Amino acid sequence: MSSTKVLIIEDDDVTALNLKMSLEKHGYEVIALADTSISSRNKIKVYNPDIVLIDITLEGNDDGIEIARFIRDKMPRPFIFLTAHSESSMLAKAKQTEPYGYIVKPFDPINLHTTIQMALYRFEEEQKRNSDLNDMKMTQAHLEKLLYAKKLSDQPIIEFGDGYRHDISLGETFFNDEKIKLTKKETAFITLMVAQLGSVVDFEQATNYVWDEGGATDNSVRTLVWRLRSKLPTDVIKNASGIGYYLEE
Repeated sequence: MSSTKVLIIEDDDVTALNLKMSLEKHGYEVIALADTSISSRNKIKVYNPDIVLIDITLEGNDDGIEIARFIRDKMPRPFIFLTAHSESSMLAKAKQTEPYGYIVKPFDPINLHTTIQMALYRFEEEQKRNSDLNDMKMTQAHLEKLLYAKKLSDQPIIEFGDGYRHDISLGETFFNDEKIKLTKKETAFITLMVAQLGSVVDFEQATNYVWDEGGATDNSVRTLVWRLRSKLPTDVIKNASGIGYYLEE
């Protein structure tokens, strides 16, 4: 198993050397040291570290915070701040970068090792969750494949319930040939259910597809369905208790 690659960004030579020696004793691979903002960015790109230790007050100001923002936005990986300061204004700015931990100088070797391990674990779990969410998100291309697989052979129409039809080409839903006026989110939810006609659309699928901007909950879906039902002539949306909803075929 390969050792964890660490990049140290610290402009105090003594502190940087002590960090390097302590980390190597714990089995880490210190792949590079950096002491300026420019060299830090270059070495992150070149060496691709597993984790980065960053002095908050690099070069006497908050350049360490700017480097943290660069990592978070451009090359996601866990980073830990090194600090000898406790000014509330500095820490408030540092918190906005969402670091994976803090090490107060002079550092304790055991605390350093523990903080790094917790940061690596947290980052790995976040990556897994993000991967799971991405797997569950239904892309527009996949949705269209499902829709066209269910359409009538010679028309872009999917029929469901008693008297309902969804026009794929128009993205509109009709009941007995009369168009049902729906909001953008209501249309998205109907389209998702039509694409999965015969299957349950669970709460997580609904929130990921209908609310692509994020921030939705199971209650958001319930409220949407309540409003949608009030616009539909019949009770064509069925509950799958505790799971989600499905359309009457």
